[in-house]
Amino acid sequence: MIIDVCDCRVVASENSTSINSRLAINTLHKALLRYYPDKGLILHSDQGSQFTSKSFSDFCKQRVIQQSISRAGCPYDNALMERYFNTLKHECTNHYTFTIKERMDSIINDLEQKWYNSKRPHTYNNGLSPSQVYINSTLV
Repeated sequence: MIIDVCDCRVVASENSTSINSRLAINTLHKALLRYYPDKGLILHSDQGSQFTSKSFSDFCKQRVIQQSISRAGCPYDNALMERYFNTLKHECTNHYTFTIKERMDSIINDLEQKWYNSKRPHTYNNGLSPSQVYINSTLV
């Protein structure tokens, strides 16, 4: 899961049966293909082995992405992600029993794109959804 801290938008997400460096690389690659960020991108994560692995670090270095990693035992460093996952559980995954990965992917993608990014107001965005923030910033 990658969230843009400027407007709280879900940029990319991937699901898997295991959390590993391949999943992290695939998710970041998906985000890069969608949004073409400027050089100097800072990617913040926790200290999970998927983010501290040589393969993930090399992937970031090749693309001039600076890694920023949370301090041990400091949940506030990842508050935006923790808040998103709390919302995901309460608004989505707790209401379903998934037996097929594709169905889970579809439902989570719908939540992210049709509700979280498009309609859900965020206090950080002065009550606007991430899409509304983007539209307002391009009109200025």
